[in-house]
Amino acid sequence: MFVDEVRIRITAGRGGDGSCSFRREKFVPRGGPDGGDGGHGGNVVFEASPRMTTLLDLRYQKHYEAEVGRQGGAANCSGRTGEDVVVSLPVGTVIFDDETNEVLADLVTPGQRFVAAHGGRGGRGNNHFATPTNRTPTEFETGTEGEVRSLRLELKLLADVGLVGFPNAGKSTLISVISAARPKIADYPFTTLTPNLGIVRWGEKESFAVADIPGIIEGAHEGKGLGLRFLRHIERTSFLLYMIDVSEWAPEEPIKSFEIMRQELAAYDEPIATRPFAVVATKIDAAGAGARLRELQKYCKRHRYPCRLISAATREGLTELVNYVGQQVTQLRATPCEISS
Repeated sequence: MFVDEVRIRITAGRGGDGSCSFRREKFVPRGGPDGGDGGHGGNVVFEASPRMTTLLDLRYQKHYEAEVGRQGGAANCSGRTGEDVVVSLPVGTVIFDDETNEVLADLVTPGQRFVAAHGGRGGRGNNHFATPTNRTPTEFETGTEGEVRSLRLELKLLADVGLVGFPNAGKSTLISVISAARPKIADYPFTTLTPNLGIVRWGEKESFAVADIPGIIEGAHEGKGLGLRFLRHIERTSFLLYMIDVSEWAPEEPIKSFEIMRQELAAYDEPIATRPFAVVATKIDAAGAGARLRELQKYCKRHRYPCRLISAATREGLTELVNYVGQQVTQLRATPCEISS
């Protein structure tokens, strides 16, 4: 099961108390204070792991608590520090404070760590409180409480290219034939219910990642359909492919489809709609007389939009599309632009 948003509560460990103790040695009837300090409480740490692809595990365990620090001992012995709790998260997870909605961290690099809750400080033992006028202090400090936080975790896929299109536009079929991804494919709308990520090889040793999200429909930014919920997964992409069904049985006119998708992306997040893109006419093997295809081509030529023609069923145009997208991604990587997180 793919889970891309969870809410959890974390509690760092409490610091251990300092000790009140005095030296007991032969021939030293009034030994000085030797109470040790308490150990610090453990932290709650998040770590980005490339082995994880979903937040499913955190749906079932919603509270993480680090170990408390141990109390100080005699002979100036400090208490043991509490062990940290390290929680693995998929690469691309954004950590929010659930109460303020503040972004605390964005884990975009494998192995990246973030201390989300710091453990309490251990209390000082009575050896710290001796003075010339008070050589036998009984005062010591108690440990402080660890931080407690409510968090919201959101997973955003890390991909170079995002596929955008109406339901049943051929996005899943395309990603299945150009990569090793195997999404569910069927001849009815909303077959794709979760995002899919595929790695596409091109050239000699080059590759790029493609994200396929459930189809969006008109009014998605108002909560209609499934696309709005998953649009976060193309927020990090640098290049978009607008997939337009030009087959004779397509439910929408191709130009109308493209304009609706642009409007929905702009309503969701304006920077996404201004990103570099190409229009991809799909299912050209079933285009009939080709009136829809010619209409879309004229529109793209008039607005100077790049337009590629493909058929995933017959593999027509796929090699050219992959090479074209690979070249665009390579150029964008060489001149990185600011991508919203």
